[in-house]
Amino acid sequence: MQLRLDQLAAHLSKVGPAGLKPIYTVHGDEPLLAQEALDAIRAAGRVAGFTERQVHTVSGAYFDWSSLLGAGNAMSLFGDKQLIEIRIPSGKPGKDGSVALQSYCEHHAHDDSVLTVITLPRLDKTQTTSAWFTALDNAGVTLRCDPIERNALPLWIAQRLAAQGQQVEPGEEGQRALAFFADRVEGNLLAAHQEVAKLGLLHPPGVITIAQIEDAVVDVARFNVFKLSDAVLSGQVQRTLRMIDGLQAEGEAAVLVHWALSEEIMALHRSRAGLDAGKPLPMVLREQRVWGPRERLFERVLPRLKSPALARLVTSASTVDGIVKGLRHPQWPEDPWEALRRLALMLCRQLAPQH
Repeated sequence: MQLRLDQLAAHLSKVGPAGLKPIYTVHGDEPLLAQEALDAIRAAGRVAGFTERQVHTVSGAYFDWSSLLGAGNAMSLFGDKQLIEIRIPSGKPGKDGSVALQSYCEHHAHDDSVLTVITLPRLDKTQTTSAWFTALDNAGVTLRCDPIERNALPLWIAQRLAAQGQQVEPGEEGQRALAFFADRVEGNLLAAHQEVAKLGLLHPPGVITIAQIEDAVVDVARFNVFKLSDAVLSGQVQRTLRMIDGLQAEGEAAVLVHWALSEEIMALHRSRAGLDAGKPLPMVLREQRVWGPRERLFERVLPRLKSPALARLVTSASTVDGIVKGLRHPQWPEDPWEALRRLALMLCRQLAPQH
């Protein structure tokens, strides 16, 4: 059974100590949310009497799955209920592990003396449709811990503030405060959590002003080249420039940032060529391996992009490729990061929403 993270608290309170599911699987690449989910499940387990805890970490191809199966079947020395945690950092249990996990689920799907918590990283579609993951889902509860995207971050911050009895000012002023907060913590959810907690220590329950937020919240945003692509495709000039500044400050390689920008330019150019050749948009996007949130961005901008403009961007990307590798161009900045900013601005202006 799949649950959203925001449903977990209600689920744990509803099932009560006697009604916990036998197996909980937490997967995803957002450490804070995964840790909070695990803490909530462990706390519910302690209330229900699961006091004897074992931890098994699956590392490498030679993990002894028989020891895990034996641990699940062994009676506690003191008759206590057992909490067994299985950590699979790679997300790939392998053939033996797949068989073992399915057997484990079969034996413990109705066992009220063992509570099992399994932690996994972010999984792809192949893994989430595998026999072993399906067995885990059928035997208990699965929870996916995805990062909070930038557009959802202000609401997440507001909810966290509300949980400690605080809220921003109503109307536009409050929205500006949340947007400022989100800009300072984007890509670093643990820091966002810490900054919210800091506001709870600095100020009493009630309304938090934008001035108080600006004084208290430290700029701890963390960026990566994949988020940069999202910002550029959305035509968000200021966010794009801030990301490039952040990537430079964090020591990211200029060639990697150029790769992210040039990949999007080439994908747009090839997609436009496909449309000009008479292919339908869904077919073009499949051919270019564009899907998910990126697909929606392409669907928005492609119909109004013109081939000549994209061809000029391809030429510019080629020029910047030389600059980041040490070649000079008389019409471009010598500094690779300045050249990257100029290329990103050119692309953003082509993709910015039309009003």
